[in-house]
Amino acid sequence: MEERDREELFSKRIRAGKRTYFFDVKSTRSQDYYITITESRRHQKEDGFVYEKHKMFLYKEDFDKFMDGLKEAVDHVKTELMPDVDFTQFNRDEDEFGGSNLKWE
Repeated sequence: MEERDREELFSKRIRAGKRTYFFDVKSTRSQDYYITITESRRHQKEDGFVYEKHKMFLYKEDFDKFMDGLKEAVDHVKTELMPDVDFTQFNRDEDEFGGSNLKWE
């Protein structure tokens, strides 16, 4: 088993149209844990599609601060900037976006 295979402990994929988000829990050799958040966007090319990736690393000492900041930003958009929008309209099953089995290696 490769070291990369050993370090990933959990993975969650969120499909959202032409974007896919990956939340991966990984461990270091010293059994410390962190999360990688990857945004993948599909772009049309002449001979097919290419995927552009952006990755962010979130370390355990920042988990709570990150979650608090994200929640505050989302709540601000929902309650202050767009209070009349029904955000549940955007909740769709993954199958509605076409069933690709993307997985980053």
